[in-house]
Amino acid sequence: MPTVTLLNEADLRAAVPLDLEAINAVEHAFRLLATEKVAMPPILRLDIEQNNGEVDVKTAFLPGLDSFAIKVSPGFFDNPKLGLPSLNGMMMLLSARTGLLEALLLDNGYLTDVRTAAAGAVAARWLSRPDARHVAVIGAGLQARLQLKALKQVRAIESVTVWARDPAKAMQFAEEAGRELELPITPCETVSAALADADIAITTTPSRTPLIEARHLRPGLHITAMGSDAEHKNEIAPEVFSAASYVCDRLSQVRVLGELHHAIAAGRVAADAVFPELGQIIAGQQPGRTGRDQITLCDLTGTGAQDTAIATLAFARARQAGRGFPFQS
Repeated sequence: MPTVTLLNEADLRAAVPLDLEAINAVEHAFRLLATEKVAMPPILRLDIEQNNGEVDVKTAFLPGLDSFAIKVSPGFFDNPKLGLPSLNGMMMLLSARTGLLEALLLDNGYLTDVRTAAAGAVAARWLSRPDARHVAVIGAGLQARLQLKALKQVRAIESVTVWARDPAKAMQFAEEAGRELELPITPCETVSAALADADIAITTTPSRTPLIEARHLRPGLHITAMGSDAEHKNEIAPEVFSAASYVCDRLSQVRVLGELHHAIAAGRVAADAVFPELGQIIAGQQPGRTGRDQITLCDLTGTGAQDTAIATLAFARARQAGRGFPFQS
């Protein structure tokens, strides 16, 4: 009988820290999207409105990898009232040769957090100025902290500003993340103040109304927008598209649920407009940043390719470390 390995969150946290190898694995997934026949169906989304819940299912087969992942990612946003986390989830890793289940990764969303932060670092590595030193973070949650942690591994960051709707959370973020990441972090009362001297801006919120507007832009700025992963979410004002060079993770996907979706709806961008994907830039098929003063915007909605990449890495590392509980299926 086939053996399945059960890995819990503790196993996976020990096996997959947010390190350069995780960032490189996600970058490789982006490259494969541009260079190989990746099988990646559209996201399956289930809304459970009566309980303020949503469930996303993502998957992809990446040529060259022996396994593929299917990720189930629920978000039930009234859970904190019940003393429960809003987000959880799991990944199933199956053999790409036989389809047999190889591992259950009960990560409670941890691997999604890691690959999302890694994707932000990949975007900055390829689109921000190499000498970028100051970062503005819009949002003060876990992903904001992870984005900074990943970014530090590809850019020599010297200072950070942070804005959040709740000033107390921005203050707490500045103290705790600053101490953890050994960075001076200054809380700001407005988005404008946070972005005033930024070389890189990262948006990490579930906002339904734009936070970064055209008036906030400055020469040389790179923006990584990663909060708009559903049709109703929107962090970047449509008029920004007139001033910034736009890059996305998957064009067919961002037309439906990314920042591009809102720019099209507002009439700022044609519905059939073509933009480069990050993987095409990594593969040398499209130019990335072409000038010091160029303003770049990378729209990251998250892909099944990233999930397969991080799940495969996690299983390999866990197996090497002897972690997990094997059982007969």
